[in-house]
Amino acid sequence: MKFFVDSADVHEIADLAATGLVDGVTTNPSLVAKTGRPFFEVLEEICRLVSGPVSAEVTATDVAGMLREASRLLEVAPNVCIKLPLTPAGLQACRALADRGAKVNVTLCFSPAQAILAAKAGAAFVSPFVGRLDDVGHDGMRLISDILQIYRNYPNFRTEVLVASIRHPLHVVEAARLGAHVATMPPAVLRQLVRHPLTDKGLEAFLADWAKTGQRIG
Repeated sequence: MKFFVDSADVHEIADLAATGLVDGVTTNPSLVAKTGRPFFEVLEEICRLVSGPVSAEVTATDVAGMLREASRLLEVAPNVCIKLPLTPAGLQACRALADRGAKVNVTLCFSPAQAILAAKAGAAFVSPFVGRLDDVGHDGMRLISDILQIYRNYPNFRTEVLVASIRHPLHVVEAARLGAHVATMPPAVLRQLVRHPLTDKGLEAFLADWAKTGQRIG
């Protein structure tokens, strides 16, 4: 499973990228707005910090506008992945960009039917939002299971399932259990994955025992 960081905070991204555990980044207009910095300045910096896909979202809602903005975004760096909404216009733009060899992340997916359309349109990634589904009383992870099952029925589908709107480590674990290709998560959730009180307790005991020996390594 690939791990993407869902953030536009370059300091957080740089810190996590240094671990070697980050395979890409997803952004959106809301995340970039929180930085208070110029959009393209932030995007260029993120693309330098990671070698994997960096999803940059268009703001146009019509096909011509989406393609125009996508062309500008693709000029930023070779690892830019165009993020498009799962709308009729977004799917049409996806098909056009995919035919040109561009990577596209179709976002705001909330049903298996939508995921089928994203794959048909040639998307590199489809982003089902599990947390937002959970918020309205639906089972977000059931959607992931359904999409993966459908995609496995059609080997010609090349679209990877990018689990988005992740709220906690259990979302990541369940997505991995189901076989999702990618999980994108806020920095805090990625850091939570390593934490366990028994790990901390065990390390504390090991270090205390070692200190009693009076020895040193190196």
